[in-house]
Amino acid sequence: MEENKFDLNTFIGFMLIGAILLWMLYQNQPTEQELMGETAQVEQTQTEVASEQDTERSSTSFEQEQNINEIDSVAVADRLRNELGDFAYAATRPSWGDHTTVLENELLSLVVSNKGGYVVSVELKNQTQYQGAPVYLVRDGNSSLDLRFEAQNRMLSTAELYFEPELRQEGTDQVLAMRLKTSEQSYIEFIYRLPANDYMLGFDIVTRGLEDVVEFDRPIALDWTLKGYRQAKSISYENRYTRLTYAHDGGKEFDKLGPMGSDEAKEQDVTWINFRQHFFSSLLLTDTPFGSVDLFSEDLVEDEAIDTVYTKSYRATMQLSADRNELDQRMNLYFGPTDYQVFKSYDRNLDEAMPLGWGIFGWINKYIIFPVFGVLSQWFPAGIAIILLTVFFKLLLSPVQYKQYVSQAKLKVLKPELDEIRKKHEGNQMKIQQETMKLQNTAGASPLKGCLPALLQIPVFYALFTFFPTAFGLRQKSFLWADDLSSYDVVLELPVHIPFYGDHVSLFPILASVAIFFYMMMSTGQQMQQQQQPGMPNMKFLMYLSPVFMLVFFNNYASGLSLYYFTSNVITIGIMLVIKNFIIDEEKIHAQIEETKKKPKKQNRFQKKMAEMMEQAEAQKKAQRKK
Repeated sequence: MEENKFDLNTFIGFMLIGAILLWMLYQNQPTEQELMGETAQVEQTQTEVASEQDTERSSTSFEQEQNINEIDSVAVADRLRNELGDFAYAATRPSWGDHTTVLENELLSLVVSNKGGYVVSVELKNQTQYQGAPVYLVRDGNSSLDLRFEAQNRMLSTAELYFEPELRQEGTDQVLAMRLKTSEQSYIEFIYRLPANDYMLGFDIVTRGLEDVVEFDRPIALDWTLKGYRQAKSISYENRYTRLTYAHDGGKEFDKLGPMGSDEAKEQDVTWINFRQHFFSSLLLTDTPFGSVDLFSEDLVEDEAIDTVYTKSYRATMQLSADRNELDQRMNLYFGPTDYQVFKSYDRNLDEAMPLGWGIFGWINKYIIFPVFGVLSQWFPAGIAIILLTVFFKLLLSPVQYKQYVSQAKLKVLKPELDEIRKKHEGNQMKIQQETMKLQNTAGASPLKGCLPALLQIPVFYALFTFFPTAFGLRQKSFLWADDLSSYDVVLELPVHIPFYGDHVSLFPILASVAIFFYMMMSTGQQMQQQQQPGMPNMKFLMYLSPVFMLVFFNNYASGLSLYYFTSNVITIGIMLVIKNFIIDEEKIHAQIEETKKKPKKQNRFQKKMAEMMEQAEAQKKAQRKK
């Protein structure tokens, strides 16, 4: 057996080989950048693996959700078909959804909603509220227009369904067609046509291809609602002239609902409806009269001393008639000022929508006051135009007023003789009346001759009383201290609201009250007591009451009206002073009366009847005394 020995050479050889291997490993180790790259590659590989796993999971989840949505969509579609029939398509919120379309010209900016297909905003571009904000007649859900009909044994309402809009330009007109579809060939269409520079737009409701869907032999109703916004400084004054007016019986008759509380009416053959908001109007007009219309109005102002957003709430429900399984209702919408000149330009009796007064009062407004003021306001500021209008009527009525002054002068000349009659028959009022009437008739100085001219002025007075609250040309026109002649002027704000008077002091009514007081003093003050008869109203009391009434009532009225009455009475006082001092000669009048007394005077039927009644009364009185 061979013995193992330590081999030094072998050991040295292994050591050299190990050293060489270590040196080679050191020389070939990777750099820091190479190590980072390898790390990123590892992380990327891990991310890709995770992403693949997530994609697999997402794909599985999406497929599950898609299956669920498909199930829900089918359920919704089935439900809508059950509720709406062929109109289910219009309730599924198609791509146009809750969007709106704008129509505008130089005067109006209208916004029409796809939902319901009706106008949801109306701005009058050239008008502002009393606070300077733009005037909106429709905004923030204060109005709606809803077509209700029966289709496939269901009652449907267009207000909750979605219309597809199509806006186009036809000449100078903007035309918006809103279609409520059951298919591309079958639809209900609201067509709006807005001309350039006009407050009136065309509005048509037509149907196409729905003879198998809509039950045209059943009632079709168009429901229109609106709540009127407050636009003026005085809500009580504005609300007084905010009313629902309409034309019926084919446009031959005109009527209105009550201004207070709530009121309603049912009319036939209605041609237009006006939701009037004092100086602004929202009108619906039709070429073919509505067969039947239910009208409703409600006053929303519970306390005029409290700020209120709305004045009145209106509703009109119109019955539409279909012809040959199609609906074709040609109408118009008007959004604009309640302006007599604008209304007259349409030649559709829209001036009847304004409170111009009935009978002769309206006639005076239409054919005298509005035309004259229209000419004057073109050349002069509104305040000066009112003064010139006053001068015009004073000149027009001057012959009548002159006769009134002459009659007053005759009664003044007869005063000594009238005093003698009262003294002679003191205590016998019946005899005093008989002798007084006899003397006045003989002298041709009957008080009736002085009253008659005054009565002839009443129609003009009342016509002007209705003119100023309706004259759009006075709105926001200033004069002296009044910043708006269509509303009250303010020279002092009060800390509290006084019933019937208000929370402010207006100067023009004060001036008008002072002027009318002096006028009444000059015209009748000296004769009231001497001609006071038993059973007659106390004229002296009325003389003081009239200025007070004007002072209180006119404090919240149009300052333009107070300016007119102030100017009118000042001019009248001036005319009376001129007539008294330079025209009428009392001595000459006295001589004429004496000559008239000498002539035989025939009594008319009225005078004879009055004399007979007085004689009978005197006889009865004597008989009672004997008993």
